[in-house]
Order: sequence, then C-alpha cells, then structure tokens
Amino acid sequence: MRAIALDAFGAAENLVPRTVADPAERCGWVTVELRASALNWHDVLVRQGRYGSPLPHVPGADGAGVRTDTGAEVVILPSLFWGDRVEAPGPGFEILGDRVPGTYAQYVSVPGECLAPKPAHYSWAQAAALPLVGVTTYRALVTRAGLRAGESLLIIGAGGGIATTALALGNALDAEVFVTGSTPEKLERARAAGAAGGVVHTGDDWPDRIARLAPGGAGFDVVLDPVGVWDRSVRALRPGGRLVVLGANVAEQVRMDVRAFFFGQYTLLGTTMGGPADLRGLLELVAVGGVAPPAIAEVFPLDEAAAAHRLLEAGTAFGKIVLRP
Repeated sequence: MRAIALDAFGAAENLVPRTVADPAERCGWVTVELRASALNWHDVLVRQGRYGSPLPHVPGADGAGVRTDTGAEVVILPSLFWGDRVEAPGPGFEILGDRVPGTYAQYVSVPGECLAPKPAHYSWAQAAALPLVGVTTYRALVTRAGLRAGESLLIIGAGGGIATTALALGNALDAEVFVTGSTPEKLERARAAGAAGGVVHTGDDWPDRIARLAPGGAGFDVVLDPVGVWDRSVRALRPGGRLVVLGANVAEQVRMDVRAFFFGQYTLLGTTMGGPADLRGLLELVAVGGVAPPAIAEVFPLDEAAAAHRLLEAGTAFGKIVLRP
C-alpha cells in the first residue's frame, strides 16, 4: 500500500511517500481502507521523536474510511487500549500513530472498539477531522468541565482544530462562546462560525480585555486552554470558574500565583483525548444535527504530507488540514 514513512525524526521533509506492507490480520482488529486522514499537532510531536515511535514508522492518528470486512463507512477513534475507567485512561493507553502504524496510508488496522459509524451528513474530510479533536474537546467541555446551557465559554487560540471544534460544541450546548486569536482575520472567521466576540491575544493585558467582554463583565464560567498559557488564561475566569487545560504547544511550564488561585476559588482540570464513552456522547450530539462539521482549511494528496505539516506548523490555517490517500 501507499503510505508516508518516517525513517528519522526531525523536519517535515522526513515524511517520505513509499510503498509499505499492508496491515497484518490480527484477532479483534479491523482493517479500514482510508478515504481521508486528518493532521493534528500531535503528529508533529511524533515526527520530532517526542513519543519514541519505532522507526521506520507510519504516523497519523485521525482517519475515516470503509471497513474491509463489512463495507461499513466508519470514523476511527485514535484512543487505543483506553481501559475500563471513564475517569482516566488505563496504563496501556496510547494514541494511534505513536507506536501502532497510523493513518498516513491507504489502509490502517485498529481494534474493533475504535470504530464508529461515519456521520452521514459529513464529507470524508470532515469525518476524518472529527475524532481526535472532537473526542478531546467533548471530554474537556462535557465530561471534565460539565459545560451547561447558558454558561459562558472562552476558547484560547481561535483557528486550530481544537478551537474550531470547541466553538461548534459550545454552540451545540447552548453556551455563549468567546475566543482569542492571533489575528483579526481569525477572530472574524470565528464570529462567522458562531462566536459572540473575541480579542487578539497580544500584549500582557489580553486576559483582562477578554474578561470584560464576558456576560456581566467579570470573567467566564469555563476557559478552555489548548496551548499551555494557563498562568494567563486563569485571569479570564470569573470567581469560582473552571479552567480546562489540554495542550502545551506554546508553553510546557507556567508560574502560578497560588494565593490568587485559591482565593479565586478556581478549578483546574487537566484532560487529554477521550475514550469510547466520549466518542459515543459526541456522536449523539452530531446525530441530532447540533454540531457543525469541522472546518477544513486545506486538503492535500497523501504524498504531500510534508507540505501539509509545514502549513500546520506555520499556524496560519483556520480549521483542519487533511490528507487524501
């Protein structure tokens, strides 16, 4: 089969198209003929060697396609070996494309529990772009933060896959959603997608500026931080608000004012990708038509995975970047 093989960790140019062996048959696993594969920042970290993937290796966590055994159209949950507890993944948990060959290919093999029906009204690109960011965002906002109708939500970093999906989910849950973004253009696109408002997150005062835009002007019920600036994000919360943290691509360490945190009665929630229960909850929301399909920034042929990674790392795309096998 055609795939993208990584022979050495490093730059995007290390993503090389070639012919590799088809997935081997395994008991309890299902082979999927992929129709689309979506990029995530996690893939960049795999490419850089952060997860110690075996080499040579086929990366990629997200995908949608057709089961080769039944012909059913499916989306792939990238959470492998989640375990029995909803509260957190078990010790065997890993993400598809870390060590198990991933979705930058014509075919991929995954455990049967990691497959779910493709939403009928989604395109292949939209379906491929849904699972990782959709399940991650659903877990962050619903399972962890308990976001309710009528509450206010701030999303840090409009434009990325997590942010655009969080905006769609927040709207589906009848929350009032605000964003921050790196450019006025990204804010405008977020407003067009349903955001109530936002600010450009430049300057040290952006948390105070966005907090004043919240209903009542005293901060937000929930702040979603997918980039790792929660020493600043916490300043946009109302007293007693919840901060959900799920990424660190901007910063891996922060310094917190502990006294201000406990006097603010804040809740800090760490989260990561969700499991099968989160996928079921997400797809129930999608099925009733309340969740807008993921925004697609651009679709590349599979062989142009290196160019797709360069666009992802540039940070200029609004929405998901997709590969077409």
